[in-house]
Amino acid sequence: MLALSGITVRYGERQVLHGADVDVARGELLAVLGANGSGKSTLLRAAAGLEPMAAGSVTIDGKPSAPLDTAVVFQHIHLVRRRTVLENVCAGALGRLRLRHSLVPALFPRALREEAMACLDRVGLADRAHDRAGRLSGGQQQRVAVARALCQRPRVLLADEPVSALDPAASEQVLALLAELAHDAGLAVLAVLHQPSLAARHADRMVGLRSGRVILNGPPGQNVDALYRAAVVEAVS
Repeated sequence: MLALSGITVRYGERQVLHGADVDVARGELLAVLGANGSGKSTLLRAAAGLEPMAAGSVTIDGKPSAPLDTAVVFQHIHLVRRRTVLENVCAGALGRLRLRHSLVPALFPRALREEAMACLDRVGLADRAHDRAGRLSGGQQQRVAVARALCQRPRVLLADEPVSALDPAASEQVLALLAELAHDAGLAVLAVLHQPSLAARHADRMVGLRSGRVILNGPPGQNVDALYRAAVVEAVS
């Protein structure tokens, strides 16, 4: 489904990604791991169309990726804390609303509110829809961010270190949610992570980066976790 082919990114004279090839199938959760500076977040940003590439292509089912095909959940949770949870989720659909409907939350169409409620139900937070976002815990806010991404109706979900600021219990919940969305909703999900053990428990496949190059690619059960630790995580072990 999602194919990143020959992704090359340079910052001035420094090359950050060296022709990286990564694919994610429909219904798969792929974890991308690597030490700081390995290029994993740059790879995700390139997949999202947020990073200029010196070379390479991003395609979905063989066609160039379109902006609304892909939704991103970022490391830092960007919710409007004074707005309700429901209004924050509705914001995921702003790209497909008429201008007059997108400027004032009170004008969000009923159909959109119902869709947003369904997205909240999917992440287990429908009962908090009318609370202000700032009242939720960090793990709950990240689940709201996932619901907002779902409201965009993406085919591909990209998550850039979505659990780095969360406690272990909340991290497990968010990763389990991403796996469920891949398996049950048929999304292609790519998650950048630091924790190989967490990835091994939830991901279908793991890709490891070192110095901008893919050095491993395989299912967690085939000693990928051990190989990853030996090769790239001295800085985070």
